[in-house]
Amino acid sequence: MWSNQPNTDGIKSYPHQEVDIGKPLSSINSLTSSFNQEVPAGGAWNTAYDIWDSSHQNEIMLWTNYTGHPDGSGNVKPISKHYDASGAAVPIYRNVNVGGASWNVFEGYNGHKVISLLLTSKTDTGTVDIKSILDWLKSKGHLGDINVGSVQYGVEITSSPGGMKFNFKNCSVSST
Repeated sequence: MWSNQPNTDGIKSYPHQEVDIGKPLSSINSLTSSFNQEVPAGGAWNTAYDIWDSSHQNEIMLWTNYTGHPDGSGNVKPISKHYDASGAAVPIYRNVNVGGASWNVFEGYNGHKVISLLLTSKTDTGTVDIKSILDWLKSKGHLGDINVGSVQYGVEITSSPGGMKFNFKNCSVSST
């Protein structure tokens, strides 16, 4: 995919794939996904899962690669309740090992609750245990027994001046 977005603030595009789950979290035995991509070095963007509950009141984002920094600073930042003096988003948890990886966790609001987990080691390929992450968030009181609506995977592009190539080779979602 080729994108040429101006170097201004705000997400301009989120090309993605989507799988509808449509089940209560408690009735899902497993929910995993694998991804494989190539992304440009420049610009401002994040490759992420966007997991919605059926009511669209809870959005859980899993950032796999991004041009910002895992601590919530840089040119792309997660939505957060709190930002430090430099403008960096402040995580509510740091270095949480869940779902097969280590994450920094942020929570904020954008007309609905947004929980963003940023991989502490960015990657272009991997497998994520989404069910484990949702169960962990539930155990910490951030979610109830939500009805899992859709699982999306794609790239949120803020800027790609001059045009940049994003190559999504594979993304699969499996649920039982």
